[in-house]
Amino acid sequence: MQFPSSISRLVAQSLWHACMYLLGLLWLIPMVWVVWTAFRPKEAALGFHFTWEWTLDNFITVWQGAPFGHYYLNTIILTGSVLCVQLFSLTLAAYAFARVRFAGRDVVFMLFLVQIMVPPDVLIFSNYHVLKELGLLDTKLGVVLPYFASSFGIFLLRQAFKQLPYELEEAARVEGCSRLGLLWRIYVPLSKPVYLSFAVVSFSYHWNNFLWPLIVTNSVENRPLTVGLALFAKSTESGGQWTEVCAATLLVVAPIFIGFLFFQRQFISSFMHSGIKG
Repeated sequence: MQFPSSISRLVAQSLWHACMYLLGLLWLIPMVWVVWTAFRPKEAALGFHFTWEWTLDNFITVWQGAPFGHYYLNTIILTGSVLCVQLFSLTLAAYAFARVRFAGRDVVFMLFLVQIMVPPDVLIFSNYHVLKELGLLDTKLGVVLPYFASSFGIFLLRQAFKQLPYELEEAARVEGCSRLGLLWRIYVPLSKPVYLSFAVVSFSYHWNNFLWPLIVTNSVENRPLTVGLALFAKSTESGGQWTEVCAATLLVVAPIFIGFLFFQRQFISSFMHSGIKG
């Protein structure tokens, strides 16, 4: 007996949705556990009995036990400065690769594409040596300097610029518009979804960046949240303070998590328009 094609598609679609919900649940379990433990008293969180006790003492202890306010300020400065410089540099580079003809353009662009395949961790030693020679260790500039250019962002924005009709640029040139004017009045406004997509990727990456800031920073004045969280967890590990560690973890991930909940439609729309697929 053969089932109608509509029923087969319905069954396949239901199975697919079930698999997606299952994967989403598996991703959600650790986050739920962190939130649950962060708001529970220590005795209730580490015990095996269920109670409805809730407390904010864990967050108070964490905030007073480590300079998380300073860590927040450092992280905002680092991620914001990297994003601003990246948007400026990749805009100029993407326009040059998309519209400006110069000798060796394709070769240079291929070199940029090769950088995408190189893991950032491979360059840690060489970048550290350069910062040491420049005297930029344990400085905010030393943390952000290796990320001022993004080969991925240049590739993404170059493809967006190449898709725009060249007739728009010709019409603007007839009106006497300069190259910078073209970028500001035509290319940047028409590529806003791509900029938003890259901003989401860049901001989340540098907000969660851990290894490079851990290596180049030694003081509270320059450490971001991720390094501060690791040091706090290490200092409380011997006492098994899981409630405080979960509260500190929630403090670190809460801004990105809340931002995604409020702007998820804009994020998904920007990814769809820019051609990024998860």
